Amino acid sequence: MEIKSYMETLGRQARAASRAMAAADTNAKNKALLAIAGAIRRDSARLIEANRQDVEAARAAGLDTALLDRLALDEKTVAGMAEGLEQIATLADPVGEITDLKYRPSGIQVGKMRVPLGVIGIIYEARPNVTADAAGLCLKSGNAAILRGGSEAIRSNQAIAACVREGLAAAGLPDTAVQVVETTDRAAVGELITMKDYVDVIVPRGGKGLIERITSEARIPVIKHLHGNCHVYVDDRADAGKALRIVENAKTQRYGTCNTTESLLVARPVAAAMLPEIGRMLAGKGVEMRACAEALAILRAAGVDEARLREAVEADWGEEYLAPIIAVKVVDGLDAAIDHINIHGSHHTDAVVTEDYGRARRFLREVDSASVIVNASTRFADGFEYGLGAEIGISTDKIHARGPVGLEGLTSQKWVVLGDGHVRG
Repeated sequence: MEIKSYMETLGRQARAASRAMAAADTNAKNKALLAIAGAIRRDSARLIEANRQDVEAARAAGLDTALLDRLALDEKTVAGMAEGLEQIATLADPVGEITDLKYRPSGIQVGKMRVPLGVIGIIYEARPNVTADAAGLCLKSGNAAILRGGSEAIRSNQAIAACVREGLAAAGLPDTAVQVVETTDRAAVGELITMKDYVDVIVPRGGKGLIERITSEARIPVIKHLHGNCHVYVDDRADAGKALRIVENAKTQRYGTCNTTESLLVARPVAAAMLPEIGRMLAGKGVEMRACAEALAILRAAGVDEARLREAVEADWGEEYLAPIIAVKVVDGLDAAIDHINIHGSHHTDAVVTEDYGRARRFLREVDSASVIVNASTRFADGFEYGLGAEIGISTDKIHARGPVGLEGLTSQKWVVLGDGHVRG
């Protein structure tokens, strides 16, 4: 396969399809989404078998545990893909919405209309569910998409792509509206991120290395986050039961996701009372705690398994482990916690556990992150849980889109003017 020629063909087809998608009505888009969901449910066994082959090959190639976790599909995750598409179909169509319409002194009306971005290139590792999520969100928001999954998920992605093409055809939409790159050649990525005549925005999803490469080499705007060093801060006015449940879920529900908590901060006045139980819970689940000297002394005095304890070094405060490891630090209080998060965090997702309304409000206002949470797990920071149906990715940028990027994040706005023969004097 001649990569440059192949990718340019995909680009031309996507650009042509984007015009049809921008003009598509809501009924056609919803019909396609429901048809894709139906095909995924029907072909669940086939998708799981294709994924099994991918996982076996990845394991034999020595891929790490976090990547294998992201790669694997089962009946629940396949059903989740279909459910996500069905939820997207129930969401309001943002395309064509006119807002802020106001009369001007001249008599004209001026407002803004929401419109698709055009062609979206999405580059991702593992996570075959991204193929369905991205297809659904791009479709509903009136965009065309070129999807380039990792080589480790090639069988899974192509199986899902077949369901997407079937659904598009059933709704009378061009099957080139969503194209999944068929080659595993890494040169395809280099072409995709420089095809500025055909692609309007790039969304990378994967490890920090991938995203840094895309950000530095792309000649097209990029929506991205580099990594997810998420925090839970347990305030000295926290409910101990809530703190234990939230830390357990935020750290141990899944280790390989960007919204998993990697750093635990505990206020000094409650550290001796709350850290022992939290530490025993984490140790019981096999989590290594890299703790500051004060936290380490408390955990050791409480009899927490020494094999799960290690003294933290400076690098631990900024680390995204994607593994059963958590950094633990005792801090003076709210001010110190906010400072620590804003200095060492990745501006992704951070949570506070407190019963003090004023402190909660300060945390929400002063923590500089895309998602800020009060008395709940950081694991809620994703598009499905936020009611977006799914997400194209999470952005820690401050321009255009921030946090989970759903339908609205895949559109832009243009000015519209309504007149009745008006001319400027």
